[in-house]
Amino acid sequence: MSISSRSVVQSTFAFLFVGFLALLGIVGMTLWLNERAQTYFAQAIEARDTRGAASELRNAVQAAESGQRGFMVAGNEIYLAPYDVSKTQARRQLAELKRLLLPYPDSSAAVERLTTIIGDKFTEMDEIITLKRARHDADALAMFQSNRGKALMDEANLFFLGIIRQADTRLTEGVAEQRENAGWLRVVSALGAVIIIVVVGGAAYGLWRYTRELRATRDEVTALNEELEQRVSDRTRDLVLARDRAQVLLSEVNHRVANSLALVSSLVNLQGKSIGDETAKKALAETQDRIFAISLVHKRLYGSNDVRVVTLDEYLAGLLDHLQSSLRSEAQGVRLTYELEPVVLATDASVNLGVVVTEWVTNAFKYAYPAGSGEIRVRLQRLDDAQIRLTVEDDGVGRADGEPARGTGLGTRIVTAMASSMKASIDYQQRQPGTQATLTFAEAPTP
Repeated sequence: MSISSRSVVQSTFAFLFVGFLALLGIVGMTLWLNERAQTYFAQAIEARDTRGAASELRNAVQAAESGQRGFMVAGNEIYLAPYDVSKTQARRQLAELKRLLLPYPDSSAAVERLTTIIGDKFTEMDEIITLKRARHDADALAMFQSNRGKALMDEANLFFLGIIRQADTRLTEGVAEQRENAGWLRVVSALGAVIIIVVVGGAAYGLWRYTRELRATRDEVTALNEELEQRVSDRTRDLVLARDRAQVLLSEVNHRVANSLALVSSLVNLQGKSIGDETAKKALAETQDRIFAISLVHKRLYGSNDVRVVTLDEYLAGLLDHLQSSLRSEAQGVRLTYELEPVVLATDASVNLGVVVTEWVTNAFKYAYPAGSGEIRVRLQRLDDAQIRLTVEDDGVGRADGEPARGTGLGTRIVTAMASSMKASIDYQQRQPGTQATLTFAEAPTP
Protein backbone atom coordinates (compact mmCIF):
# COMPACT_ATOMS: atom_id res chain seq x y z
CA MET A 1 0.00 0.00 0.00
CA SER A 2 1.37 3.38 -1.00
CA ILE A 3 1.80 6.13 1.53
CA SER A 4 0.87 9.76 0.88
CA SER A 5 2.51 12.91 2.16
CA ARG A 6 -0.64 13.72 4.11
CA SER A 7 -0.55 10.40 5.90
CA VAL A 8 3.17 10.93 6.66
CA VAL A 9 2.39 14.32 8.21
CA GLN A 10 -0.55 12.93 10.16
CA SER A 11 1.34 9.92 11.45
CA THR A 12 4.36 12.04 12.35
CA PHE A 13 2.12 14.50 14.17
CA ALA A 14 0.44 11.62 15.99
CA PHE A 15 3.79 10.14 16.97
CA LEU A 16 5.07 13.53 18.13
CA PHE A 17 1.87 14.11 20.12
CA VAL A 18 2.29 10.76 21.88
CA GLY A 19 5.95 11.58 22.57
CA PHE A 20 4.93 14.98 23.96
CA LEU A 21 2.43 13.30 26.28
CA ALA A 22 5.13 10.91 27.48
CA LEU A 23 7.52 13.80 28.12
CA LEU A 24 4.76 15.73 29.88
CA GLY A 25 4.13 12.71 32.11
CA ILE A 26 7.81 12.49 33.06
CA VAL A 27 7.99 16.22 33.79
CA GLY A 28 4.75 16.10 35.80
CA MET A 29 5.98 13.15 37.84
CA THR A 30 9.29 14.91 38.48
CA LEU A 31 7.53 18.08 39.67
CA TRP A 32 5.20 16.09 41.91
CA LEU A 33 8.09 14.17 43.43
CA ASN A 34 9.90 17.45 44.04
CA GLU A 35 6.90 18.75 45.98
CA ARG A 36 6.76 15.53 47.97
CA ALA A 37 10.48 15.81 48.68
CA GLN A 38 9.97 19.35 50.02
CA THR A 39 7.13 18.12 52.22
CA TYR A 40 9.23 15.24 53.50
CA PHE A 41 12.12 17.60 54.21
CA ALA A 42 9.87 19.79 56.38
CA GLN A 43 8.51 16.72 58.18
CA ALA A 44 12.02 15.36 58.71
CA ILE A 45 13.12 18.68 60.26
CA GLU A 46 10.07 18.64 62.51
CA ALA A 47 10.70 15.02 63.57
CA ARG A 48 14.36 15.80 64.22
CA ASP A 49 13.42 18.82 66.34
CA THR A 50 10.86 16.76 68.26
CA ARG A 51 13.44 14.09 68.98
CA GLY A 52 15.97 16.71 70.05
CA ALA A 53 13.49 18.49 72.32
CA ALA A 54 12.55 15.20 74.02
CA SER A 55 16.22 14.30 74.52
CA GLU A 56 17.09 17.77 75.82
CA LEU A 57 14.13 17.69 78.23
CA ARG A 58 15.19 14.31 79.56
CA ASN A 59 18.79 15.49 79.97
CA ALA A 60 17.65 18.66 81.77
CA VAL A 61 15.52 16.67 84.25
CA GLN A 62 18.38 14.25 84.87
CA ALA A 63 20.83 17.11 85.36
CA ALA A 64 18.45 18.78 87.82
CA GLU A 65 18.10 15.50 89.69
CA SER A 66 21.89 15.17 89.88
CA GLY A 67 22.20 18.71 91.30
CA GLN A 68 19.47 18.04 93.87
CA ARG A 69 21.13 14.80 94.96
CA GLY A 70 24.49 16.55 95.24
CA PHE A 71 22.96 19.16 97.55
CA MET A 72 21.19 16.42 99.48
CA VAL A 73 24.44 14.57 100.12
CA ALA A 74 26.91 17.44 100.57
CA GLY A 75 24.60 20.20 101.75
CA ASN A 76 26.58 22.63 99.63
CA GLU A 77 24.60 25.35 97.81
CA ILE A 78 27.01 25.12 94.86
CA TYR A 79 25.12 22.03 93.66
CA LEU A 80 21.95 24.05 93.26
CA ALA A 81 23.40 26.29 90.53
CA PRO A 82 23.10 23.58 87.82
CA TYR A 83 19.78 22.54 89.37
CA ASP A 84 18.22 25.96 88.76
CA VAL A 85 19.66 26.16 85.24
CA SER A 86 18.41 22.68 84.37
CA LYS A 87 14.98 23.46 85.83
CA THR A 88 14.67 26.52 83.61
CA GLN A 89 15.90 24.59 80.60
CA ALA A 90 13.46 21.76 81.29
CA ARG A 91 10.51 24.17 81.32
CA ARG A 92 11.66 25.70 78.04
CA GLN A 93 12.16 22.31 76.36
CA LEU A 94 8.79 21.08 77.64
CA ALA A 95 7.07 24.10 76.08
CA GLU A 96 8.98 23.47 72.82
CA LEU A 97 7.98 19.78 72.85
CA LYS A 98 4.32 20.73 73.34
CA ARG A 99 4.52 23.09 70.37
CA LEU A 100 6.11 20.47 68.12
CA LEU A 101 3.53 17.82 69.04
CA LEU A 102 0.47 20.05 68.50
CA PRO A 103 -0.08 18.70 64.93
CA TYR A 104 -0.33 15.16 66.38
CA PRO A 105 -3.55 14.84 68.43
CA ASP A 106 -2.75 11.22 69.32
CA SER A 107 0.19 12.52 71.38
CA SER A 108 -1.84 15.01 73.44
CA ALA A 109 -2.60 12.54 76.25
CA ALA A 110 1.06 11.55 76.52
CA VAL A 111 2.15 15.21 76.57
CA GLU A 112 -0.37 16.07 79.30
CA ARG A 113 0.75 13.14 81.41
CA LEU A 114 4.43 13.99 80.83
CA THR A 115 3.75 17.59 81.89
CA THR A 116 2.17 16.33 85.11
CA ILE A 117 5.07 13.99 85.76
CA ILE A 118 7.69 16.71 85.20
CA GLY A 119 5.75 19.09 87.46
CA ASP A 120 5.46 16.45 90.21
CA LYS A 121 9.15 15.60 89.83
CA PHE A 122 10.31 19.19 90.29
CA THR A 123 7.81 19.73 93.13
CA GLU A 124 9.24 16.71 94.93
CA MET A 125 12.82 17.89 94.38
CA ASP A 126 11.93 21.42 95.53
CA GLU A 127 10.40 20.02 98.75
CA ILE A 128 13.51 17.95 99.49
CA ILE A 129 15.74 21.00 98.89
CA THR A 130 13.53 23.11 101.16
CA LEU A 131 13.71 20.50 103.95
CA LYS A 132 17.47 20.22 103.52
CA ARG A 133 17.91 23.99 103.73
CA ALA A 134 15.78 24.04 106.91
CA ARG A 135 18.11 21.35 108.32
CA HIS A 136 15.29 18.80 108.50
CA ASP A 137 17.68 16.14 107.24
CA ALA A 138 15.64 13.23 108.51
CA ASP A 139 12.46 14.40 106.75
CA ALA A 140 14.39 15.13 103.57
CA LEU A 141 16.03 11.70 103.67
CA ALA A 142 12.68 10.00 104.30
CA MET A 143 11.14 11.72 101.31
CA PHE A 144 14.19 10.83 99.21
CA GLN A 145 14.06 7.18 100.28
CA SER A 146 10.37 6.89 99.43
CA ASN A 147 11.50 6.29 95.81
CA ARG A 148 8.64 8.43 94.55
CA GLY A 149 11.12 10.54 92.56
CA LYS A 150 12.60 7.43 90.96
CA ALA A 151 9.14 6.17 90.01
CA LEU A 152 8.31 9.53 88.43
CA MET A 153 11.61 9.53 86.51
CA ASP A 154 11.07 5.96 85.31
CA GLU A 155 7.59 6.84 84.05
CA ALA A 156 8.92 10.00 82.38
CA ASN A 157 11.62 7.96 80.63
CA LEU A 158 8.91 5.73 79.15
CA PHE A 159 7.20 8.76 77.65
CA PHE A 160 10.52 10.16 76.41
CA LEU A 161 11.30 6.86 74.71
CA GLY A 162 7.85 6.74 73.11
CA ILE A 163 8.14 10.28 71.72
CA ILE A 164 11.63 9.58 70.35
CA ARG A 165 10.44 6.34 68.74
CA GLN A 166 7.48 8.13 67.13
CA ALA A 167 9.86 10.73 65.67
CA ASP A 168 12.14 7.98 64.35
CA THR A 169 9.10 6.20 62.88
CA ARG A 170 8.07 9.34 61.01
CA LEU A 171 11.58 9.67 59.62
CA THR A 172 11.63 6.00 58.57
CA GLU A 173 8.20 6.24 56.92
CA GLY A 174 9.31 9.39 55.08
CA VAL A 175 12.40 7.62 53.75
CA ALA A 176 10.29 4.67 52.61
CA GLU A 177 7.90 7.02 50.82
CA GLN A 178 10.78 8.78 49.09
CA ARG A 179 12.19 5.43 48.00
CA GLU A 180 8.79 4.36 46.65
CA ASN A 181 8.39 7.68 44.83
CA ALA A 182 11.83 7.29 43.30
CA GLY A 183 10.80 3.84 42.09
CA TRP A 184 7.71 5.28 40.45
CA LEU A 185 9.86 7.94 38.79
CA ARG A 186 12.12 5.24 37.36
CA VAL A 187 9.11 3.31 36.05
CA VAL A 188 7.54 6.40 34.47
CA SER A 189 10.87 7.49 33.00
CA ALA A 190 11.51 4.03 31.54
CA LEU A 191 7.99 3.85 30.11
CA GLY A 192 8.35 7.36 28.69
CA ALA A 193 11.69 6.45 27.14
CA VAL A 194 10.19 3.38 25.50
CA ILE A 195 7.29 5.44 24.13
CA ILE A 196 9.66 8.10 22.79
CA ILE A 197 11.82 5.43 21.13
CA VAL A 198 8.72 3.93 19.54
CA VAL A 199 7.61 7.40 18.42
CA VAL A 200 10.97 8.18 16.84
CA GLY A 201 11.09 4.74 15.24
CA GLY A 202 7.57 5.07 13.85
CA ALA A 203 8.23 8.53 12.46
CA ALA A 204 11.54 7.39 10.97
CA TYR A 205 9.89 4.32 9.46
CA GLY A 206 7.15 6.45 7.90
CA LEU A 207 9.71 8.83 6.42
CA TRP A 208 11.76 5.92 5.16
CA ARG A 209 8.75 4.39 3.40
CA TYR A 210 7.81 7.74 1.93
CA THR A 211 11.33 8.33 0.59
CA ARG A 212 11.48 4.84 -0.92
CA GLU A 213 8.21 5.30 -2.75
CA LEU A 214 9.35 8.66 -4.09
CA ARG A 215 12.43 7.00 -5.55
CA ALA A 216 10.31 4.18 -7.04
CA THR A 217 8.04 6.60 -8.88
CA ARG A 218 10.83 8.92 -10.05
CA ASP A 219 11.02 7.27 -13.51
CA GLU A 220 7.24 7.46 -13.96
CA VAL A 221 7.03 11.21 -13.45
CA THR A 222 9.78 12.32 -15.83
CA ALA A 223 8.10 15.63 -16.51
CA LEU A 224 8.28 16.49 -12.83
CA ASN A 225 11.74 15.03 -12.29
CA GLU A 226 13.42 18.34 -11.70
CA GLU A 227 10.88 19.50 -9.20
CA LEU A 228 10.84 16.09 -7.54
CA GLU A 229 14.62 16.03 -7.16
CA GLN A 230 14.48 19.44 -5.58
CA ARG A 231 11.84 18.26 -3.13
CA VAL A 232 13.88 15.19 -2.30
CA SER A 233 16.96 17.33 -1.84
CA ASP A 234 15.09 19.69 0.47
CA ARG A 235 13.68 16.85 2.49
CA THR A 236 17.09 15.19 2.70
CA ARG A 237 18.57 18.42 3.98
CA ASP A 238 15.85 18.61 6.60
CA LEU A 239 16.60 15.06 7.66
CA VAL A 240 20.31 15.83 7.95
CA LEU A 241 19.54 18.90 10.06
CA ALA A 242 17.23 16.82 12.20
CA ARG A 243 19.91 14.16 12.57
CA ASP A 244 22.51 16.79 13.54
CA ARG A 245 20.15 18.28 16.10
CA ALA A 246 19.49 14.79 17.46
CA GLN A 247 23.23 14.18 17.77
CA VAL A 248 23.71 17.48 19.61
CA LEU A 249 20.81 16.62 21.89
CA LEU A 250 22.25 13.16 22.56
CA SER A 251 25.62 14.68 23.42
CA GLU A 252 23.93 17.13 25.79
CA VAL A 253 21.98 14.32 27.43
CA ASN A 254 25.18 12.32 27.93
CA HIS A 255 26.86 15.37 29.43
CA ARG A 256 23.99 15.95 31.83
CA VAL A 257 23.99 12.33 32.95
CA ALA A 258 27.74 12.48 33.66
CA ASN A 259 27.35 15.67 35.71
CA SER A 260 23.98 15.05 37.38
CA LEU A 261 25.51 14.12 40.73
CA ALA A 262 27.76 17.17 40.60
CA LEU A 263 24.62 19.25 40.09
CA VAL A 264 22.98 17.64 43.10
CA SER A 265 26.12 18.43 45.13
CA SER A 266 25.95 22.07 44.05
CA LEU A 267 22.27 22.26 44.99
CA VAL A 268 23.05 20.86 48.43
CA ASN A 269 25.83 23.44 48.76
CA LEU A 270 23.43 26.26 47.85
CA GLN A 271 20.86 24.92 50.28
CA GLY A 272 23.50 24.88 53.03
CA LYS A 273 24.43 28.50 52.36
CA SER A 274 20.81 29.56 52.65
CA ILE A 275 20.30 27.92 56.06
CA GLY A 276 21.20 29.77 59.25
CA ASP A 277 21.09 26.72 61.52
CA GLU A 278 24.69 25.56 61.94
CA THR A 279 23.65 21.98 62.70
CA ALA A 280 21.63 21.72 59.51
CA LYS A 281 24.39 23.46 57.57
CA LYS A 282 26.98 20.93 58.78
CA ALA A 283 24.62 18.06 57.99
CA LEU A 284 24.21 19.35 54.45
CA ALA A 285 27.98 19.78 54.13
CA GLU A 286 28.45 16.14 55.14
CA THR A 287 25.77 15.14 52.64
CA GLN A 288 27.61 17.10 49.94
CA ASP A 289 30.83 15.22 50.68
CA ARG A 290 28.96 11.92 50.43
CA ILE A 291 27.48 12.94 47.09
CA PHE A 292 30.93 14.00 45.87
CA ALA A 293 32.36 10.60 46.85
CA ILE A 294 29.75 8.94 44.62
CA SER A 295 29.97 11.48 41.81
CA LEU A 296 33.76 11.12 41.64
CA VAL A 297 33.29 7.44 40.72
CA HIS A 298 30.93 8.40 37.89
CA LYS A 299 33.28 11.10 36.64
CA ARG A 300 36.04 8.53 36.38
CA LEU A 301 33.70 6.08 34.65
CA TYR A 302 32.71 8.79 32.16
CA GLY A 303 36.28 8.89 30.78
CA SER A 304 37.07 5.22 31.41
CA ASN A 305 37.30 2.43 28.87
CA ASP A 306 35.71 -0.04 31.28
CA VAL A 307 32.79 1.19 33.38
CA ARG A 308 32.68 -2.02 35.42
CA VAL A 309 35.75 -1.30 37.57
CA VAL A 310 37.48 1.63 39.29
CA THR A 311 41.19 2.14 40.02
CA LEU A 312 41.01 2.74 43.76
CA ASP A 313 44.35 4.48 44.31
CA GLU A 314 43.54 7.18 41.76
CA TYR A 315 39.93 7.50 42.90
CA LEU A 316 40.75 7.71 46.63
CA ALA A 317 43.60 10.17 46.02
CA GLY A 318 41.20 12.57 44.32
CA LEU A 319 38.58 12.04 47.02
CA LEU A 320 41.01 12.64 49.89
CA ASP A 321 42.41 15.78 48.26
CA HIS A 322 38.86 17.09 47.99
CA LEU A 323 38.08 16.22 51.63
CA GLN A 324 41.21 17.96 52.90
CA SER A 325 40.25 21.07 50.96
CA SER A 326 36.58 21.07 51.98
CA LEU A 327 37.22 20.22 55.67
CA ARG A 328 40.07 22.66 56.22
CA SER A 329 37.69 25.00 58.02
CA GLU A 330 36.83 22.26 60.53
CA ALA A 331 40.44 21.93 61.75
CA GLN A 332 42.96 24.23 60.12
CA GLY A 333 45.99 22.61 61.74
CA VAL A 334 45.12 19.04 60.73
CA ARG A 335 47.13 17.34 57.95
CA LEU A 336 45.84 14.47 55.82
CA THR A 337 48.33 11.96 54.40
CA TYR A 338 47.69 8.74 52.52
CA GLU A 339 49.44 5.62 51.20
CA LEU A 340 47.44 3.82 48.52
CA GLU A 341 48.47 0.61 46.82
CA PRO A 342 47.21 0.04 43.25
CA VAL A 343 43.92 -1.84 43.60
CA VAL A 344 41.11 -2.37 41.08
CA LEU A 345 37.61 -2.83 42.49
CA ALA A 346 34.10 -3.26 41.09
CA THR A 347 32.14 -0.04 40.60
CA ASP A 348 29.46 -0.66 43.27
CA ALA A 349 32.02 -1.66 45.88
CA SER A 350 34.12 1.42 45.01
CA VAL A 351 31.14 3.68 45.67
CA ASN A 352 30.59 2.02 49.07
CA LEU A 353 34.29 2.32 49.93
CA GLY A 354 34.33 6.00 48.97
CA VAL A 355 31.39 6.68 51.32
CA VAL A 356 33.17 4.87 54.19
CA VAL A 357 36.38 6.89 53.64
CA THR A 358 34.36 10.10 53.55
CA GLU A 359 32.62 9.30 56.87
CA TRP A 360 35.78 8.27 58.72
CA VAL A 361 37.97 11.13 57.49
CA THR A 362 35.21 13.65 58.18
CA ASN A 363 34.80 12.35 61.75
CA ALA A 364 38.57 12.52 62.31
CA PHE A 365 38.68 16.13 61.11
CA LYS A 366 35.77 17.08 63.37
CA TYR A 367 36.61 15.26 66.59
CA ALA A 368 40.22 13.98 66.71
CA TYR A 369 42.03 17.26 67.39
CA PRO A 370 39.66 19.66 69.16
CA ALA A 371 42.44 21.80 70.68
CA GLY A 372 45.24 21.82 68.14
CA SER A 373 46.91 20.36 65.09
CA GLY A 374 47.64 16.77 64.17
CA GLU A 375 47.76 14.20 61.41
CA ILE A 376 45.20 11.87 59.86
CA ARG A 377 46.59 8.90 57.96
CA VAL A 378 44.79 6.78 55.36
CA ARG A 379 46.22 3.51 54.04
CA LEU A 380 44.97 1.06 51.42
CA GLN A 381 46.78 -2.29 51.48
CA ARG A 382 46.50 -5.60 49.67
CA LEU A 383 47.04 -8.44 52.18
CA ASP A 384 48.53 -11.87 51.53
CA ASP A 385 45.24 -13.75 51.99
CA ALA A 386 43.42 -12.06 49.05
CA GLN A 387 42.07 -9.41 51.37
CA ILE A 388 42.11 -5.62 51.08
CA ARG A 389 42.42 -3.43 54.15
CA LEU A 390 41.47 0.23 54.49
CA THR A 391 42.81 2.01 57.58
CA VAL A 392 42.03 5.51 58.86
CA GLU A 393 43.90 6.53 62.02
CA ASP A 394 44.82 9.60 64.03
CA ASP A 395 46.77 10.58 67.14
CA GLY A 396 43.94 12.60 68.64
CA VAL A 397 41.90 12.47 71.83
CA GLY A 398 40.29 9.14 71.00
CA ARG A 399 37.14 7.92 72.70
CA ALA A 400 36.88 6.25 76.08
CA ASP A 401 35.33 2.77 76.40
CA GLY A 402 31.58 3.06 76.71
CA GLU A 403 31.52 6.66 75.57
CA PRO A 404 28.61 7.22 73.13
CA ALA A 405 29.31 8.16 69.53
CA ARG A 406 29.62 11.85 68.84
CA GLY A 407 27.11 13.51 66.54
CA THR A 408 23.80 11.99 65.42
CA GLY A 409 25.12 8.48 64.75
CA LEU A 410 24.01 8.68 61.11
CA GLY A 411 27.60 8.29 59.89
CA THR A 412 28.03 5.08 61.91
CA ARG A 413 24.84 3.63 60.42
CA ILE A 414 25.97 4.58 56.92
CA VAL A 415 29.38 2.93 57.42
CA THR A 416 27.71 -0.20 58.81
CA ALA A 417 25.35 -0.39 55.83
CA MET A 418 28.17 0.11 53.31
CA ALA A 419 30.32 -2.54 55.01
CA SER A 420 27.40 -4.98 55.07
CA SER A 421 26.81 -4.57 51.33
CA MET A 422 30.54 -5.22 50.74
CA LYS A 423 30.54 -8.20 53.17
CA ALA A 424 33.37 -6.40 54.97
CA SER A 425 34.38 -6.39 58.63
CA ILE A 426 34.85 -3.21 60.70
CA ASP A 427 37.25 -2.85 63.61
CA TYR A 428 37.72 0.18 65.88
CA GLN A 429 40.80 0.26 68.11
CA GLN A 430 41.83 2.85 70.70
CA ARG A 431 45.46 3.83 70.23
CA GLN A 432 47.71 5.59 72.72
CA PRO A 433 46.86 8.21 71.70
CA GLY A 434 44.22 8.31 69.00
CA THR A 435 41.82 6.01 67.20
CA GLN A 436 42.20 3.51 64.36
CA ALA A 437 39.32 2.40 62.15
CA THR A 438 39.84 -0.59 59.83
CA LEU A 439 37.68 -2.01 57.04
CA THR A 440 38.71 -5.44 55.67
CA PHE A 441 37.06 -7.09 52.66
CA ALA A 442 37.77 -9.80 50.12
CA GLU A 443 39.52 -8.91 46.87
CA ALA A 444 36.80 -10.24 44.58
CA PRO A 445 37.70 -10.88 40.92
CA THR A 446 36.80 -8.00 38.64
CA PRO A 447 33.74 -8.60 36.45
